[in-house]
Amino acid sequence: MASGTEKRRRGRTIPVRCTDNEFAVIHAKASDAGLFAGGYLRATALGSPGPRAVRRPPVDRQEIARLLGELGRVGNNLNQIARAFNSGEIPPPSEITAALESFSEMRAAIRNALGKATESEDAD
Repeated sequence: MASGTEKRRRGRTIPVRCTDNEFAVIHAKASDAGLFAGGYLRATALGSPGPRAVRRPPVDRQEIARLLGELGRVGNNLNQIARAFNSGEIPPPSEITAALESFSEMRAAIRNALGKATESEDAD
């Protein structure tokens, strides 16, 4: 007895030989389309990547690098606030508010970079 539904069974392969450059171009175009290579090739040849093709948001490496730097800055601010609380000091409310706003902005930027809806769009 075969497992899986009729839509999910893909037991046949079509081996295709290509150069290193062709391979790189296919994978780059698939990534730009938000698909893995197999789904991209099905979409190109058949007009549809298939019912369960995984769509991935394209990765903007420069934006991710920038966000990592910002995340470090936000983390440093939060660490300084925690250190102040642990030593018995109470940081000014403006510092706490600024840190929370930075955190919220960072979260929204990361969701945007990943192609996710913002919280206000999620609520609609």
